Amino acid sequence: MHIRRHTGRVVAAAAVAAATAMALTPTGTAQAAPAPAAEPRFLSAEELPPHPSSPWYAGEVTEGLPEFPVFCLEDALPSQGARHRQFGTEYDTWAVQVTVRAANTGAARKLAAAAEASVRDCAADYLEEHPQGHAEWRDYGRLDVEEGAHVHGVHTSLPDADNGIHLFGVGRDGRTVTVVMWAQMGTFEHARVEDFRTTTRTAVAKLH
Repeated sequence: MHIRRHTGRVVAAAAVAAATAMALTPTGTAQAAPAPAAEPRFLSAEELPPHPSSPWYAGEVTEGLPEFPVFCLEDALPSQGARHRQFGTEYDTWAVQVTVRAANTGAARKLAAAAEASVRDCAADYLEEHPQGHAEWRDYGRLDVEEGAHVHGVHTSLPDADNGIHLFGVGRDGRTVTVVMWAQMGTFEHARVEDFRTTTRTAVAKLH
C-alpha cells in the first residue's frame, strides 16, 4: 500500500510538471510551450578580413564584456545581456565582437545609436585626452542587412609611437545589437575596408 501511494504521488507530480510545460489552445488542444530563443551566433575566424601572412584564431564565446574595454566604446556597451568573442593573428592584428540582447527593439535601437555616436566622437575624445597626438574618424557608410549596419574607421597616433587603425561595424537584428572591431598597427591606407564591410554584413546576418 505504501508503494502504491508513493507511485501515485510521482504520477501526480509528473502530471503537474507536464501541465506546466504545456499550453492550451482556444480549442482545448494541448500545445507544447515555445522553446527559448536561440542565442545570437558569432563570427568564425574565417569570416574576418583575410590577413596576408597569418590565419585568424578565435577565442571562445564568453558571457559579459571583454576584460579590457573595447576602444572607442568604453562606456557605450552594457554588461547585462552581453557576450563576446575575441580574435587574433600571429602579428599585430586583432578583433573582437560584442553582442548584446536588449530588453526590446526600442532599447536595442537606442543602444545601436549610442554605440555609433561613441565611435563618431572617439577621435575628438582621444585628442582631448592626448592633445599632442593625432586622431581622425571616417564614415565608411551603411550596409543594407537586417535592421541596418554602419561601418566606421578611427586612426590614432602619438609622437614617437606606432600608428593604430581601427574599423568598427555596428548593426542590429531585432532586439540584438552587435559591434565588431578590427585593429592593427598602421594608418587608413592599411585598413581592409571592403573586407571588413563584408565581415560586418556577415556578423549581422548570422545573429539569428
